[in-house]
Amino acid sequence: MSYLHGFGTKAYPVTQLTWGLLIISVVVVVICTALVAVGVWVRRARGIDGAVEREPVQGGASGTTWLTIGVGISTVALFGSLVWTVVVLAAVNGPGRPTPVTIEITGKQWWWKARYLSEDPSRILITANEIHIPTGEPVLLRLVGGDVIHSFWVPSLTGKTDTIPGQTNVMWLEADQPGYYRGQCTEFCGWQHAHMGLYVVAQPRLDFQAWWDSQLRPGTTPTSEKTTRGERSFAYHCGACHTVRGTEAGGIVAPDLTHLMSRSTIAAGTLPNDAGNLSGWIANPQAIKPGTRMPVLYLSGPELDDIRTYLATLD
Repeated sequence: MSYLHGFGTKAYPVTQLTWGLLIISVVVVVICTALVAVGVWVRRARGIDGAVEREPVQGGASGTTWLTIGVGISTVALFGSLVWTVVVLAAVNGPGRPTPVTIEITGKQWWWKARYLSEDPSRILITANEIHIPTGEPVLLRLVGGDVIHSFWVPSLTGKTDTIPGQTNVMWLEADQPGYYRGQCTEFCGWQHAHMGLYVVAQPRLDFQAWWDSQLRPGTTPTSEKTTRGERSFAYHCGACHTVRGTEAGGIVAPDLTHLMSRSTIAAGTLPNDAGNLSGWIANPQAIKPGTRMPVLYLSGPELDDIRTYLATLD
């Protein structure tokens, strides 16, 4: 979540501006502190007995000169910072070249829905919380508010943009290096605002295309009696909210879990995606993320084990 290091053509100008303004601010503070120190310790007036006396305020050539110099330097620094800021804002306003990938991001309490758009309806993909993009290519994001106002921010790649109900905001980002880039909701949106994270995963174009193709496949078909029971139990207990494509689970109010195990985290970046955390999340999500929209299902031990085992096959 560092905004002091950027990756990509949108982030670099902003990062340079951030460092530049930070350096200018530090220089101003140092100069002001030095002048105050000089005024207090060097130019103070003392009486015969060493007591500090009041210095009468009066005009003079020396004072006028200092005021002129100070105002002049401040004006140049502020005007230069303004021009630099406007130039950077203009540079990052648009990608300046075609965006081959467009993703519709919907902010919900408290997770992110990602819908990959395509002119071919069969290529439209819905996933959650882990957003894959190709490296070296600008990606267009269409931001939608699913319930309340949220704010989408991946500081290493792009600035903040709100997701507002009834309005679509458009932004773009680009990563020039493969990697995982952490993001976060930065508009207070309720109880679990702090646990509304996401990851942008940047991959080479061929790897990204392979990932998209694999995500379009339906859920894994059960191959054992245990996973068959788990699929049936999942559809009964969880299918009203979650989707696993190719099964009876077709809910749309919670994340699509068709390829759950291909994600590195669960609960919108709250926990690593491993067997222990997955079991705890299914059994009692309110203990991990109080106030989350996922209810406690009061599953029996065998039911929990069957569902967890089935979900572990969804890669």
